[in-house]
Amino acid sequence: MTSLRVAMIGYGFMGAAHSQGWRTAHRVFDLPAEPEMAVLVGRNAAAVDQAARKWGWAESATDWRKVVARDDIDVLDIVTPGDSHAEIAIAALEAGKHVLCEKPLANTVEEAEAMAAAAERAAARGIRAMVGFTYRRVPAVTFMRNLIAEGAVGTINQVRASYRQDWLVDPDMPLAWRLQKEHAGSGALGDIGAHAIDLAQFVTGQNLAKVSGVVDTIVKERPLQGSGSGLSGTAATGYGQVTVDDIAIFTGRFESGALGSFEASRFATGRKNALAIEVSGDKGALAFDLEDLNSVHFYDRTAPADRQGFRKILATEPQHPYVAAWWPAGHMLGYEHGFSHQVKDLVEGIVQGNDPHPTFADGLRVQRVLEAVERSSANDSAWAPVAVDVPVQAG
Repeated sequence: MTSLRVAMIGYGFMGAAHSQGWRTAHRVFDLPAEPEMAVLVGRNAAAVDQAARKWGWAESATDWRKVVARDDIDVLDIVTPGDSHAEIAIAALEAGKHVLCEKPLANTVEEAEAMAAAAERAAARGIRAMVGFTYRRVPAVTFMRNLIAEGAVGTINQVRASYRQDWLVDPDMPLAWRLQKEHAGSGALGDIGAHAIDLAQFVTGQNLAKVSGVVDTIVKERPLQGSGSGLSGTAATGYGQVTVDDIAIFTGRFESGALGSFEASRFATGRKNALAIEVSGDKGALAFDLEDLNSVHFYDRTAPADRQGFRKILATEPQHPYVAAWWPAGHMLGYEHGFSHQVKDLVEGIVQGNDPHPTFADGLRVQRVLEAVERSSANDSAWAPVAVDVPVQAG
């Protein structure tokens, strides 16, 4: 295998980010196959053609079903709103295409279960599927996971994770698709809370067993959207109902018994993209903040008392995950680099015949946590069990 021809469905904010990954990865890493940016797919012919030319895709198309049926496409990258993930991903897997799907995996647990089952059937034929929880691939985060696995913090007692933004504080922000349940599935909980959940389970190696929480919608009606891109837009005439949450706060208990506290908010005034996690154990603690993404903070409780204290480790050495392919030590990486790392791991998994993480089963696990939080909130914040992670039926 010398190349992998890629089609991407969707061309919004995540389309730009994923395009950067596909365009860059093979120029930085020594990949076993070179990704070819074959076709970009969207509903508006003129707009998707413009995006394809801007981002480096060879051609554009408006019918994803025809693209999935093409024999010259090897990989399908899905960056559409959540309401279309299941249909596109299942069709692609059944057509023998490898699939990368943005998070959250689906809008419902039932859809995620169907996707995971399709991925399991496809894996038996050598077809790979991966979820785009890209923050796993920030070098400092992967390094944090490795340190915890090595026992740097000892037995984990507590996890604190939050993802806070403020792009909805203005009540005149238009009603984008992310604010409509039929398209997004949920609001802050599923869009950014899913990242906090995945990060907590990834770095600790532990799954959440039950949760107790509350979700709330602060601004319940917004101007209809005229046009928009990413997290911004312009208003049209009239108003519409916000049908998803603006904020979610919950407590979780991991399978080990450790406690976790989680917050997902789009009303955290002054916070632009603040994903943070801290893991406390009996031997030490580790902390990461996306707004300082090249660093991890480590507290070593086993050090002499007069030398204890959090110390900042700059995760830019060649020994740190992914970094050796980039710049000299201290020359910082940014948000976009995680998407190149994502492509690297996916391509290597495809060629080497390994399931690259996070798998669709991992995405389903996060979906079950999201569902349990909503169930708890609807039941006066009573503790809600996360569905048992039973094997998915592949038949």
